[in-house]
Amino acid sequence: MTDIPKWTIREAGADDAPALALIGAATFLETFAGILDGDAIVGHCAAQHCEVAYRAALANGARAWLAEAQPGGAPVGFVLVGKPDLAAARDGDIELKRIYSLSRFHGTGLGAALMTQALEAARGHRRLLLGVYAQNDRALAFYRKQGFADLGTRRFNVGGKLYDDLVLARPLAA
Repeated sequence: MTDIPKWTIREAGADDAPALALIGAATFLETFAGILDGDAIVGHCAAQHCEVAYRAALANGARAWLAEAQPGGAPVGFVLVGKPDLAAARDGDIELKRIYSLSRFHGTGLGAALMTQALEAARGHRRLLLGVYAQNDRALAFYRKQGFADLGTRRFNVGGKLYDDLVLARPLAA
């Protein structure tokens, strides 16, 4: 019988940027290896999942929560919420920039717990928006279960190559 991995969640700060970068790159690679172009993945992770990028996001008002395996405190997932940069965004919206966890922690309730943190951070906003790769069926099923509906599409640049994303929205109670 396999033990269910245990984890805790805490709000992340600038000092957690290395852990956010590690999880961001690891989960992006784990999710998209064999699906997206390998050089594009490496380029994307070098630019978007680096310590500098996470420090900049947090300095620009984004908030993050870090999931850590217990015992030991190794980073295994996170959620990042901030100002939207989606064309479909309107006044009063906020964006779920990233919600990532290592696949070993899928099915443990970690995704739902991270989403709860995102929803708490979004309190007072009109909608929570996100972009997701259009072929990521597992993520789409999770988001739809969490109350997100299709809003539109966008082209997403991954290491210099463009891929189709869906833009989803979840209305929030005012």
